[in-house]
Amino acid sequence: MSHMSSNFEVEAAAVQTAECAIIVPCYNEEKRFNARAFLDFVKRAPNVHFVFVDDGSKDKTLRLLTNLKRIAGLNITVLSLSKNAGKAEAVRQGLIYASTRGFIFLGYWDADLATPLDAIEDFVKVGRKLDTVDVVFGSRRSLLGHRIQRSVARRAVSRTCALLARQAVRLPIGDTQCGAKLLRNTQAVKDALAHPFTAGWLFDVELFARISSNVAEPNHAFYELPLLEWEEVAGSKVSCVTIVKSGFRMLRLIAEMRLGLPKFQTAEKFSATLKEIETRSDRNLQPVA
Repeated sequence: MSHMSSNFEVEAAAVQTAECAIIVPCYNEEKRFNARAFLDFVKRAPNVHFVFVDDGSKDKTLRLLTNLKRIAGLNITVLSLSKNAGKAEAVRQGLIYASTRGFIFLGYWDADLATPLDAIEDFVKVGRKLDTVDVVFGSRRSLLGHRIQRSVARRAVSRTCALLARQAVRLPIGDTQCGAKLLRNTQAVKDALAHPFTAGWLFDVELFARISSNVAEPNHAFYELPLLEWEEVAGSKVSCVTIVKSGFRMLRLIAEMRLGLPKFQTAEKFSATLKEIETRSDRNLQPVA
C-alpha cells in the first residue's frame, strides 16, 4: 500500500466521526486568510470537517492551506483545482466530494469569515432539531441586539438578490447571498449538484431553486437563520460587472422556470462552455496529501 493511499484511508476513518463537512472556497486568499481562527475552531469542534477548495489561486493560498492541513491533521481536507473555475464551481466540486463521504450535513462558508465559525453549531442545531429542513441559510437582518455591519451599497444589492430569489424559488426568502449555508446530505441535494450552475455569483439562488423543485414541501425544507454577528470584510473579488451579469442570467433562469421559456439558445456556445467547465473541474480537482 502506498503512503498516499494509507493517508486517505486514515482520513476516511476520521471523517466518519464528523457530522458536518464545511466547504471553504479559496481564491487568492493568502493576505486575508485567518488560519488561526480555523485551527482554534478545529480543536474545539471535532464534529466539523473542513474541505478547502483552492480555485486555481495565483498566490500562495494552496501552500497556506497545505500547511494548515499538516498542522490541524485529519479534520481538514484540501482540494485543488488547477485552473480557476469560479466560486460557484469550487463550491459545487467541494460539495460533490463531501457528499460521498458519509456526512449528515454539508455546508459552505466564505473564507473571509464575515460569518464567524462559531455560528456553524447554530446551523447544525437547526438541522438536528428539524428533520424536515434540508437547507439552513444565514440571514443578515439588522435585528435589535444583533451585530450586523453592512454598507448601504451591500444592503441594496442584497435586497435586489432577495427579490430575484423569491421569484426563482417561490418562497419568502430574505437573504440568499450571505456566505454561510448548511445542507442536509439528501438525494435532492445531490441531484441539485449534478450540473454546473449558470447564474454566476447568484449560484446560491439557483441551488435553492433546484432543491425546491425536488422536495415535497419546499416551505418546510428551507430555514432562514438570523445571524448574531456578521462583519463586512474588505477584499471582495466580486465586481459590479459580475453582479449585473449574474442578475441578467438569473432573470433568464426565472423566465425558463416560471414561463416555460426554452433554454437560452444563443447559448449553445454557453452550454458548451459549462460542459467544458464540468469536465475540466472533474479532471483537475485533486486531493492534496
